[in-house]
Amino acid sequence: MPDKGQIAYDYFFKGHNCAQCVAMAYAPELGVTPQRAAQLAAGFGGGFGRMREVCGAFSGAVLVLGALYGSADPARKTALYGAVQELAARFKAENGKDSIVCRELLGLKKGENAGPAATPRTPEFYQKRPCPALIRLAAALLEEYIAEHPVPAPEDDE
Repeated sequence: MPDKGQIAYDYFFKGHNCAQCVAMAYAPELGVTPQRAAQLAAGFGGGFGRMREVCGAFSGAVLVLGALYGSADPARKTALYGAVQELAARFKAENGKDSIVCRELLGLKKGENAGPAATPRTPEFYQKRPCPALIRLAAALLEEYIAEHPVPAPEDDE
């Protein structure tokens, strides 16, 4: 069976945004279909609605972390924040840019290549984008994190 990094990577070449790719790779663990995971992560692509802020691949990983390790109890948010910060440190250390910011990872200035219109997916687009590698990295780091930190039993809904 392919690893989560490869699954997420492959989704990018089907036209999904970075956040969707990571979320869709983890759809079985989230208890949703890949389509539902794509819907949940849709707005995080392009650094939050293509504003080039937080990297979509990292945002997708945070969505999965929240679903697996988050709590409805406000008093328990510190543990999740620690998990997010740990994953961010790993992502920064391994992506070669020491960042989780989309525009920095793409080598863009603030406001450059932003706006709501998606960039057409051409062969040139795929050749110059670091996104597939960042998607693979985020999904793989998340897979490592989950292996190191067993997912707690789901909380009862109240």
